[in-house]
Amino acid sequence: MELSDKIEEKFRLDENQKKALRRLKLFSIADLLFYFPIRYSEISEVKKISELIPGDLATVYGKISKLKTKKAFRSKIPMAEGEITDLSGKIKITWFNQAYLAKMMRDGDTVKLTGKVTQGKNGIYLANPEFEKMPDMPIDSHETLFRKEGLVNLGFSYPVYMETRGITSKWFYHTIEKIFKEHTLDNLEDYIPDNILKKYHLPTLKTALVWIHKPKNKDDAQSARKRFAFEEVFCIQLERQHDKFEYKKNKSFPIKPKTKDMQDFLKRFPFEPTNSQKKSIETILNDMARNFPMSRLLEGDVGSGKTAVAATASYVAINQKKSLAPARDNLQISQNLQVAYMAPTEILATQHFESFIKYFKHLPINIGLITGSGCRKFPSKINPSGWTNISRTQLLKWVTNGEIPILIGTHALIQKTVKFKNLALVVIDEQHRFGVMQRKKLVRKDNIAPHLLSMTATPIPRTLALTIYGDLDLSLLNEMPADRKQIITEIITPDKRENTYEEIRQELKNGRQLYVICPRIFEADPEKELALNVKSAEAEAKRLKREVFQEYEIGILHSKMSKEKKEKVMQEFTEGKINILCATSVVEVGVNVPNATVIIIEGAERFGLAQLHQLRGRVIRSSHQAYCYIFAEAKSEKTIARLKALKTAKNGFELAELDLTLRGSGGLGSTKQWGITDLGMEAIKNLKMVEAARTEAIILIEKDPELNKYPLLKEKVRQKVQEFHFE
Repeated sequence: MELSDKIEEKFRLDENQKKALRRLKLFSIADLLFYFPIRYSEISEVKKISELIPGDLATVYGKISKLKTKKAFRSKIPMAEGEITDLSGKIKITWFNQAYLAKMMRDGDTVKLTGKVTQGKNGIYLANPEFEKMPDMPIDSHETLFRKEGLVNLGFSYPVYMETRGITSKWFYHTIEKIFKEHTLDNLEDYIPDNILKKYHLPTLKTALVWIHKPKNKDDAQSARKRFAFEEVFCIQLERQHDKFEYKKNKSFPIKPKTKDMQDFLKRFPFEPTNSQKKSIETILNDMARNFPMSRLLEGDVGSGKTAVAATASYVAINQKKSLAPARDNLQISQNLQVAYMAPTEILATQHFESFIKYFKHLPINIGLITGSGCRKFPSKINPSGWTNISRTQLLKWVTNGEIPILIGTHALIQKTVKFKNLALVVIDEQHRFGVMQRKKLVRKDNIAPHLLSMTATPIPRTLALTIYGDLDLSLLNEMPADRKQIITEIITPDKRENTYEEIRQELKNGRQLYVICPRIFEADPEKELALNVKSAEAEAKRLKREVFQEYEIGILHSKMSKEKKEKVMQEFTEGKINILCATSVVEVGVNVPNATVIIIEGAERFGLAQLHQLRGRVIRSSHQAYCYIFAEAKSEKTIARLKALKTAKNGFELAELDLTLRGSGGLGSTKQWGITDLGMEAIKNLKMVEAARTEAIILIEKDPELNKYPLLKEKVRQKVQEFHFE
């Protein structure tokens, strides 16, 4: 049996099993070996039957006899019974609700049983043990058994595999057992360099495969999982570090700030920059002064001042002298450098355009806006203090000849029709997974690439950020401006809903505005889907207008609306014409209305803590006191305890770490979007492992960028990258 053999050529499969394996994308013997258990039933100890005591979770080997089925005397539940005998004695076996098991074995079969030793009225018995037939297992002495331990799974109970319709965990277990009996794996070459395995005490590929499927003890299982978890993060890091290496091969415009001009610019902000803002600005400007392009991710809570940092970097770039020449190049720049600022939505792009007008209106520069809905330019010739609509053709002409140094927009910025004269800095808001192919579009024909500053308000645990964004250097804004008050957050159970509405009414009377966030856009259709008790934005807006806030204007915002409609609603909300905005989590990113100081989040148990924190951040845009009401329908203590963390955590990053711990590897804002397996997510919880994988990847890429000396590792990285869906 070879690892490249097709499963259906080596094993008899029915049609349902074939379909199930195709669903799981398992085609070869190698695919099966890399389909790892999700857990192990329980640790147990191999014992002689004479040594068993009540309470033990034990594994015993012996011959089975006296198999029969019956129904319990009082409860009438179906049962199977039997006995198992070894050289030291015998013990009764009872399977409750599993009478069929008696028909799957015959008296005289040699078996391995793992179960709990239970005290009954007539002595001890094994309760509901897992069983495995052992046709080739000698049981004449325990010494023989232990000498042949390579053939059996001693001391550790059964691996449990993820099942799907048509195939069971036991099928995987028995099939992989057969593979190990027919394939020694001796010719299996390891793709992880030997020095790395030894440095971090990781098992070889052959050993790890045996240990993950047939561990003899808990340590073996953990060691195998550690190896494969490291491997997954290591492969991601190799790909990310290669991307970084390739991007750094380009030249850039070295940008050296005038300290006094920069200090004067910072003084124009209506707040004193925090220490973390000052530190981030210093780091970014140091990066931009080099002759290869910066690649940096700026993380910061909503309201922590990321836009101010980006504006400062933009100011330094466009304020660069015209006489600048890139290092290693005699090309002279004929005009000032340019900045592109890319936002995920038209709403956010428009808000940034208006913010930049405030930051730069004292300077004689043009600022452009380009979205799917149209183009704008500041200043207007007719109204120097305002902007004007212009044609796309005219805007692109001015960008191409360098007359517009700052261009703000959506993804339209990187279309072929948009050509910059001297693009020196690209700022990307909430699109940090800006792929390699997208970056290549920004590199000029003379290999001059812009500095790249990516920003996010999405709280990401440090380990995840180091892994997923391994090609980006990280900066963190972990302070809020001094004038920002802490949001008052309350967890509201159904019985307190009416009182909460009255508290909110008082804020509305004081001229403030309210967000109401719902998990759904429309109500569920009971004929097409399960009608869960989940509020929808459309229905909740009608209910609030009819039953609660009749005197106020209520608007609706969600992703199914046209761009024009969304922009109109946000404009009316910004201007105060709409008092209450019922929305989905579309407002999670970037919506900025300082007068909106109250937010209700319906069905809060359906959101992750980090996402709830982001939503809450919509109301921390001013110096007014802000309120967040978490409406939870769930009554479980565990759910309420999780939500209460919103009241105690210091910032979004702390909540993201807590989310990772409480909700597990699958709960972090859908880690599936990054293509990381649950095993890989185990590594994400381990900072030392992530840092080790990153360090080794950096060393390897510096020595051998294309991994030509490691062809097996190169192929493994290629396979992994196809699964990551990064681009």
